[in-house]
Amino acid sequence: MHPPAYNCFVDRDKMDSAIPDLGPKELSCTELQELKQLARQGYWARSYALRGQVYQRLIRDIPCRTVTPDASVYRDIVGKIVGKHSSTSLPLPEFVDNTQVPSYCLNSKGEGAVRKILLCISNQFPDVSFCPALPAVVALLLHYSADEAECFEKACRILACNDSSRKLVDQSFLAFESSCMTFGDLVNKYCQAAHKLMVAVSEDVLQVYADWQRWLFGELPLSYFARVFDVFLVEGYKVLYRVALAILKFFHKVRAGQPLESDNVKQDIRAFVRDIAKTVSPEKLLEKAFAIRLFSRKEIQLLQMANEKALKQKGITVKQKSSALTSARSHRQFVHLAVHADNFHSEIVGVKEMRDIWSWVPERFALCQPLLLFSSLQHGYSLTRFYFQCEGREPTVLLIKTTQKEVCGAYLSTDWSERNKFGGKLGFFGTGECFVFRLQPEVQRYEWVVIKHPELTKPAPLESTTVPPSPSHSVSSEPADRLSPFLATRHFNLPSKTESLFMAGGSDCLIIGGGGGPALYIDGDLNRGRTGHCDTFNNQPLCSENFLIAAVEAWGFQDPDIQ
Repeated sequence: MHPPAYNCFVDRDKMDSAIPDLGPKELSCTELQELKQLARQGYWARSYALRGQVYQRLIRDIPCRTVTPDASVYRDIVGKIVGKHSSTSLPLPEFVDNTQVPSYCLNSKGEGAVRKILLCISNQFPDVSFCPALPAVVALLLHYSADEAECFEKACRILACNDSSRKLVDQSFLAFESSCMTFGDLVNKYCQAAHKLMVAVSEDVLQVYADWQRWLFGELPLSYFARVFDVFLVEGYKVLYRVALAILKFFHKVRAGQPLESDNVKQDIRAFVRDIAKTVSPEKLLEKAFAIRLFSRKEIQLLQMANEKALKQKGITVKQKSSALTSARSHRQFVHLAVHADNFHSEIVGVKEMRDIWSWVPERFALCQPLLLFSSLQHGYSLTRFYFQCEGREPTVLLIKTTQKEVCGAYLSTDWSERNKFGGKLGFFGTGECFVFRLQPEVQRYEWVVIKHPELTKPAPLESTTVPPSPSHSVSSEPADRLSPFLATRHFNLPSKTESLFMAGGSDCLIIGGGGGPALYIDGDLNRGRTGHCDTFNNQPLCSENFLIAAVEAWGFQDPDIQ
C-alpha cells in the first residue's frame, strides 16, 4: 500500500497514529440523508484522501455571499499582510480572543500557515469581530487543502454562508455569548445530573458553560474533532451542542462521586477532554451525542433569539470590540453574584437554596438579581395583593413554606396579568419553561413533561405561531419579541390540553399545573393548599398533599445594572 498523501503542512509521524489512512477512496452518494448517515458512521473518517474530497464538496456547496474571497484573493494579499515577518511569530487577529492555534499534527510550517491565513481572513472580513473557533477550523482544513490559498478559500466560504437557516460559526461576541447561554439552558434541561454537579462544585457555573466551544475547538484530539467536523459540515451548528452535551455527560459519569483533581472544574473538564481517549472512543462520543433527544432546530433558534435579545438589552452588541469585552463579560456573573449574601433576605429560603433555584432558571434571567415582589409576612395573606405586587413582572418565582417547614414552589414564565384575558373565568396560560420544585425535605425539580418526552408532540406549522392579542396584554406574533418564546405551547401540536396547563389565577385560588389534579393549589386567603401529581409536570406531591401555609413569597428578576 502506498503511504498516505499527506501535504507539506502535516507532521507525518504524528499523523499516522492519529488518523490511519485505511478507508475507502470514493463517495458516490449525493442525497443529504445518506450523507448524514455516512458522516455519523465515519465512512470517510479512516481515509485521509476521501475526507479531503468530501470536505471540498461539502464546502463548495455552502451557499455564500455574492462576493466571497477565494484562493486568488489570498495570493494577492498575503505578501502585503505578512510582509517580512516570520510566519511563526505572526500575531493572531484580535477576533480569536487569544485562542491558541491547536497543533493537530501540523509541522512548524503548518502552524505558521494557520497564522497567515487567519490574518488574511481578518483583512477580508472586518465584520467578524469575535470568532475563537476559527483557529481550530483553519488548522483542520489545512490538512485537506493543496495549499494555503485553498484553505483560505474554504474557511472564507464557511464564514460567508448566507443561508439564514444554516448557522455555522459564531462571528460576534453577541452570538458567542448567546450560544454559551443557550448551551447552559440545554445542560439545565437535558443533563440535569451533570448540571447539579456543576452547580455544586463551581463558583460560577455560567463561566464553566462558556467554555463549551473550547472543548470542541481546541481541546478535543484531532481524530475526535475531525469526526465532529465531518458531521458538522453536513448537519450544522446543532451538532456542536449535541457533542458538548455528550462530553459533559461522560465527564459526570467518570467524576461523579470522585473528588475533582483541582478546585477549578473548568480546568478539570478541559483536561478530561484532552485525555478523552482514556474514557470513550469517537464512535461512542457521537453515539451518545445523537442519543440526546433535543427539540427541533426551530426551538433551538427561538432560545438563541431570546438569549440574544436579553444580551442586547444589557448593551452587548454585534460589534463588540476588545476594549469593551471586559465590561461585557462582567454581565456573565452567575449564581454567586446574582444571589449575594449581603443583599438577599427571605423568610423562606437561604442564599444556598436561592442559588439552587437560580441555577435552574433560563440563562437570560439567571444574569439578573432576585427582587422580592411579595411577602405574605409583609403584605398580608391576600391573593389580590399578591397579584397587585406581581403584575408587570415576567417571569416570577413562587415560594411556599408550610407549617410543617416543608418548602416548595414554582418558576412561572408569564406575567400574572395574563389571567385577565379570560374575563374573570379561570383559564390557563404560560409556556413550557414553567417548572415546579421542592426544597425541603429534599431538592427535586419537575419540568414540563414534553421536555422529557418530546415524542408527545411535534412542532406546529409556522402559521399557527401567531396568537391574537388580548385586550389587557399585547402579544406579538413575532417569536423574538416574546419574553419567553422557548417551548411556548403555540409552537407545538399537543395530543391534549393537559400537557399545557401551566398556570392559572382567579379571585379565589391560584393553580400551577393540571391534568389529573394541580401540582400546586393555593386558596384566596393564602392559608391552605394542596399538591399532587399532574400531567403537565408529571410530578410527585411537592410536600404534604394537604397543607397549611406559613409563608408565601414571590420573587422577580432585576438587572444587576439597575440600582
